Amino acid sequence: MQHKFTNRLINESSPYLLQHAHNPVDWYAWGEDALAKARTENKVILVSIGYSACHWCHVMERESFENESVAQLMNNYFINIKIDREERPDLDHIYMDAVQVISGSGGWPLNVFLTPDAKPFFGGTYFPPVKAFNRSSWTDVLQGIQTAWKDRRNEIESQAENLTDHLKQSNNLILKESSNALNDENPILSTEQCDAMFAAIMKTADTQWGGFGHAPKFPQTFTIQFLLQYHYFTGNEQALQHALLSIDKMLTGGIYDHVGGGLARYSTDNEWLAPHFEKMLYDNALLINILCDAFQITAERKYEDAIHKTISFVTDELLDKEGGFYAALDADSEGEEGKYYVWSKAEIEELLGGDAGLFCEFFDISEEGNWEEKNILRILSPVDSFLTEKNIEAEHFLQTINSCLHKISVGREARVKPALDDKIILGWNALMLRAVAKAGVVLKNQAYKTLAVNNFEFLISNFSDVKGGLELKHTYKNGFANYPAFLDDYAYLIAASIQLYRTTLNEVYIESAYQYCEYLINNFSDEEGSFFYFTNLSQKDVIVRKKEIYDGATPSGNGIMAENLFQLAIMFDKPDWKVRATKMVKGLLPSVIKYPGSFGIWASLLLQQQVGMNEIAIIGTNYMEVTSNVLLNFIPNLIVMSSATENMKYPLLANKPQVEPVLIYLCKNYTCLAPFSDSRLLIEQINNTNKITS
Repeated sequence: MQHKFTNRLINESSPYLLQHAHNPVDWYAWGEDALAKARTENKVILVSIGYSACHWCHVMERESFENESVAQLMNNYFINIKIDREERPDLDHIYMDAVQVISGSGGWPLNVFLTPDAKPFFGGTYFPPVKAFNRSSWTDVLQGIQTAWKDRRNEIESQAENLTDHLKQSNNLILKESSNALNDENPILSTEQCDAMFAAIMKTADTQWGGFGHAPKFPQTFTIQFLLQYHYFTGNEQALQHALLSIDKMLTGGIYDHVGGGLARYSTDNEWLAPHFEKMLYDNALLINILCDAFQITAERKYEDAIHKTISFVTDELLDKEGGFYAALDADSEGEEGKYYVWSKAEIEELLGGDAGLFCEFFDISEEGNWEEKNILRILSPVDSFLTEKNIEAEHFLQTINSCLHKISVGREARVKPALDDKIILGWNALMLRAVAKAGVVLKNQAYKTLAVNNFEFLISNFSDVKGGLELKHTYKNGFANYPAFLDDYAYLIAASIQLYRTTLNEVYIESAYQYCEYLINNFSDEEGSFFYFTNLSQKDVIVRKKEIYDGATPSGNGIMAENLFQLAIMFDKPDWKVRATKMVKGLLPSVIKYPGSFGIWASLLLQQQVGMNEIAIIGTNYMEVTSNVLLNFIPNLIVMSSATENMKYPLLANKPQVEPVLIYLCKNYTCLAPFSDSRLLIEQINNTNKITS
């Protein structure tokens, strides 16, 4: 019988750390205890970083960290620290950058070796138990590092010092290279540069299956968002077609869960068939966001249905009873990736009986299977084409399919569910809050508005460091908030507060956005007062304060802050905030134009600034209904404030007397038009003039 160890991680709340609490490895969580022990004993620090839904993290744990002889080697020679990258993205960013410099690639699990003063000198991702796949075995790596530390310590320390200096310098490299863009007085962006961004994106577009690049294929919702906005501002039909193709192919592919709703992390193939089955809160928030845009543009029912189904997944599987959203569902169940989601044809036939034939044809289910001798549900033929081919009446077909999906769902409940990562992350919650609040407006759905309001109240009540204070925490679980909040947490919360104001027209939310923006400026600004560091100035346990500017799986906190500053500058008459936002986007201009796929948030913001913001004030007794009607329209560059009467507190609402039933004021590029009394005339005016032209 194998001995059951218990290490220090048993006292942690992270599901990922708790998964390793019974490893024979003497794991520490990141903290002064571990760092001090490394310094005292002059031992190398081994930092292993992953997350709960990471498949290869589980594989390496089974192969190496649960092996007693391997664990003994780790315990004898290293101070072993296990980090949940979702709890400590600041550390993950630093050491991921280091490993990418060392090896040329990165990913998770991330294993990096540090000197006793926490400076990295070697690392990699997955290491097998025996040499394979052109990778050294984990035991070979451990023994090699120990020998090198004993025999060539000075060389390693010098290497670590040089690498740390490189990380500090590279932090500002792209910003320094782009600084010359700040010196000209020309508009932020030219028409030619807008077109160049679109052309660069379309060079990577998969015009058959949608999306961008080749497998593994990620949703890249920021790039889709850019295409939708580029279409709106230019009328370019190719942009719209590819954006909708990408959304449609994801919604009909295996990356989307047709039974329970929700988008998986990414597809392992070009056709969106076989996902990496983990479901992250943020991916689904970002999907809802572009689905709202697609519905506003097309009014097609399929996008509305997808919004409802995705939010239903979130509320069914990821909503905590207190009002927060959990982080993720694992890819694995019973130690097997995707087992919960895949089917044999015989299983489907047993559940559906006489309806199985139609269901299997529609969802590409066969005896031989479409993935590893099993079947992932996907739709290869559009509904209209399928109905025509089979000569089936639409209403009967949809009723049958929905009934079958319900039976499949009930049948799936008997299976072992993937593990739930039940920590609640501030920034990810803010992304979902923003998306749900937007859906509440776009679909005129009061339940979604209430869900967003409840989530906001939960976040403010539970993530504040001090009751009523502006310093926030990053994660929450079991009644306890932990770790200082990062740039992304604040930036996303500010953006969510702005959206929640739009959704409810309650001034509490816009005031909250303003207060957190001031706090962020005071505590996260870089020395030049342009960009924002990822960590608070009071945080001392990182070797580098990074400035994250790229859009990755989640949007760049700096990009979202530039967007926030532009909007709040107008709402609160803060010209210095607008100057700063302009400086941010101009500072990145060359990089964004050249690599728009890596800067999707910035690219969309550049489009909006090239056209100019539509500043709308709605005053009158009928202000709520009129505002709701305005917000049903897809207008990316829109700032709206509304009130029953003039409100001297806000410049947009000041000196505008109450009228019956309403007046709508539109200003743009320092020019105001005569007020409108009909929102339809306002929208017509905006759509006719809101264009990028040569």
